[in-house]
Amino acid sequence: MAHPKDGSGTLRPPTEVLTRGFDPSLSFGSARPAVFRSSTYVFASPEAAQRAFDIASGRVPAADGQRAELIYSRISHPNAEILEDQMVPLERGACQAAVFNSGMAAIMTAFFTFARPSSSIVYTIPLYGGTMRLIHEFLEPFGVTGVPVVAGDTVGLEHAIRSARNLSIVFIETPANPTMVMTGIRRAAGEASERHPKPTVIVDNTFLGPAFQHPLLLGADLVLYSATKYLSGFSDLLAGAALATDPAIIDQMRSRRVMFGNILQPDECWMLDGRLPTVALRMNRQSKNAQRIAERLFSKPQIRRVHYPTLFDDDEQIRIRLDQCDYPGGIFSIDFHGGRDAAFTFLRNLRIARDAVSLGGVETLACHPKTTTHSGMSPEEMEKAKIGEGLVRISVGIEDWRDLLADFEQALEKI
Repeated sequence: MAHPKDGSGTLRPPTEVLTRGFDPSLSFGSARPAVFRSSTYVFASPEAAQRAFDIASGRVPAADGQRAELIYSRISHPNAEILEDQMVPLERGACQAAVFNSGMAAIMTAFFTFARPSSSIVYTIPLYGGTMRLIHEFLEPFGVTGVPVVAGDTVGLEHAIRSARNLSIVFIETPANPTMVMTGIRRAAGEASERHPKPTVIVDNTFLGPAFQHPLLLGADLVLYSATKYLSGFSDLLAGAALATDPAIIDQMRSRRVMFGNILQPDECWMLDGRLPTVALRMNRQSKNAQRIAERLFSKPQIRRVHYPTLFDDDEQIRIRLDQCDYPGGIFSIDFHGGRDAAFTFLRNLRIARDAVSLGGVETLACHPKTTTHSGMSPEEMEKAKIGEGLVRISVGIEDWRDLLADFEQALEKI
């Protein structure tokens, strides 16, 4: 295996994502992985079957970090193992990964792995609406207390981490969806490390990762993704992922995944694996497009504010961005002077961009969070998170940025 010119002895991520985790000799010489749709796997001997179950159940450790022999596809399967190995190089600081059949499945599994009975979860708001519902409608009735902190409130987050009773999880979504407010991962992780027992610091890195933000290097324990978004990039499959530096964290999540049966299926693993090598290429194009467009729209008279990292005017937000983000990313939000009427008029008149939820695809999408993705939040939560009637979230694709800008400008003229 070739080594990089710097002599470090390790391959760089763009190379490793194409070379690790797949042995062509095990797929009849195929240059790329095949799809393995088997539900069950044949053992070489009864002893091998016994050992496979002992390892899979955690009764005995696998030798040298090796996984157990394949048993049943609810536990693991070849395409999941290939995808998980090839995903690791993309996330700086990661050692292992686990894949799930949606982003919410990854979040749910993480919460049910690390939340303790009668414990607290400190989390930033606004969060993705599905995550909020999971906390309020499912975990809180089971005695887990949610402690919300407004995204970007560094002092408030540190205080919540210090004072929360029986703290089990610190959950950070940064940038916040859809306001793009950033939360400092490094300081939150440092505060969490002072608690005993230490809570698990989890970061939803869907908006900027893995290309532009690296939470594991900043002290986070676990990084989660809706792999439906940038990791896949084509708005045609659902997937979730979890990555960590400590293999024990991923082992615990895999154990819960076996119980829940929410592993990603072989066909989706195969599709997603083929898209990993282009994640950085797509995200770089989307970030450049978004920055050019956002910086040209912010002075338009119909617009109160454009929420985008390069347009931050708050000193703390600027500090966090410079500390933890390589590039500003492909998402911005527009707050219109005219409230819902203006927002709906803008969305109704788009010609290239599509009025749809989700994000991270090669096509440009726009939505009205208050009536769609975040409509399950209470009025108080909406006000606290600053999700107003005039807010529109835009996920910029890989189209020519000049065509997109012209599309946005002609829609603005209709307001």
